[in-house]
Amino acid sequence: MSVLRAGDFRRLWLGSTVSLIGDGMTFVALSWLVLAQTDGVSRLGLLGVCYTVPVVLGGLAVGPLLDRFDKRAVLIADSLVRAVAVATIPLTAAVGMMPDWLPFGVAAIYGLLKMVPLAGFPAAIPALVRETDLNAANALESLSFSLASMIGPVLAGVLISWIGPAGVLAVDAASFLVFALTAALVRRPLRPARQAAAPAPLRRLGRDRVIIVTTVAFMAFNIAEGMLLITAPWLAKHELPGGAGTLGALLASTAAGEFVGAAIAGNMRTERSPLRAIAMVQIPAACAYLLLLATPSQIAVGAGFFLVGLLSAPMTIWAQSLRMQRIPAELHGRAFALLRTLMQGTLPLGSALATPMLVHGQLALAATVMTLIAGLPGLALLTVRDGSRASSAQT
Repeated sequence: MSVLRAGDFRRLWLGSTVSLIGDGMTFVALSWLVLAQTDGVSRLGLLGVCYTVPVVLGGLAVGPLLDRFDKRAVLIADSLVRAVAVATIPLTAAVGMMPDWLPFGVAAIYGLLKMVPLAGFPAAIPALVRETDLNAANALESLSFSLASMIGPVLAGVLISWIGPAGVLAVDAASFLVFALTAALVRRPLRPARQAAAPAPLRRLGRDRVIIVTTVAFMAFNIAEGMLLITAPWLAKHELPGGAGTLGALLASTAAGEFVGAAIAGNMRTERSPLRAIAMVQIPAACAYLLLLATPSQIAVGAGFFLVGLLSAPMTIWAQSLRMQRIPAELHGRAFALLRTLMQGTLPLGSALATPMLVHGQLALAATVMTLIAGLPGLALLTVRDGSRASSAQT
């Protein structure tokens, strides 16, 4: 991609990709440590809470930091803090003094700071690439997530058998240091041209109908994806042969679909009607959930997971480019932190919604609900006009 010719973007993207692969190893390694504890299985739920709940608090706090300070400095500080936090486990394990509470503390710190790179990198993209390269740049960010989702957990599983979970977390800590180094090598300042001292301008985003409808559409789609996360292990255990191997294959199918979808979407232009383009992939993506009803066919169900990933990746890329064009530069940090926190926050809702349905074996109901929740907002997007670029956000 020509966008990689922009040296500063290339450096930051490479560092982010390495760090994301490390992130993909984190939960696997922490889970293995917790499972080794007395009553470890019951403690996995607590680990999950520590790993996910602080994301909301951290997401709301990180936005003002990204808009107040140079984004390079914020990303470097985040990487260094998380590197130190993660490194405490291999260091204390090496001397035989690791307390049982430490994995939970590390998970909480990780969750609290998770939104820094998730908001900081996209907030930096408009300053590093040309506007015509936004789709390509956002596609590369999406590709990084997909690669990390495929490589990180598998790599952690392999490395745990060689160097143990503490050794895997040492590798994870090193990945944070790589990101800190690449961020330090970015030459272009990433401070907004002008700062918005008061929070009032951010409320103007609430009057931008395009921002509102795309955010709501993605929150709804993420509810469906949260339901899918619970449905995948249920299918592997109760409906499909192969057990844990089938679960890994289903999750890898989604990640593979995201990889292909991101590669395609990054080379497509949606200037005329981004909302319509998003809707035209969100609707069939919602319909792909119905393929879950093809059990016990592993191929058909796997195709459903692949299609969800394939079609959701363009949605993410095009919507992110649209937000970058409509939101004033001085608000990018707060806006991306807030919007991504809102969208990530609906995943647990989907998990909670799917659980009672699957407890009673109601797969057909779950698949239908996923389709409706994910698809109806796509139909609504077809009725909304894009309007003039950033007009309501800046007036």
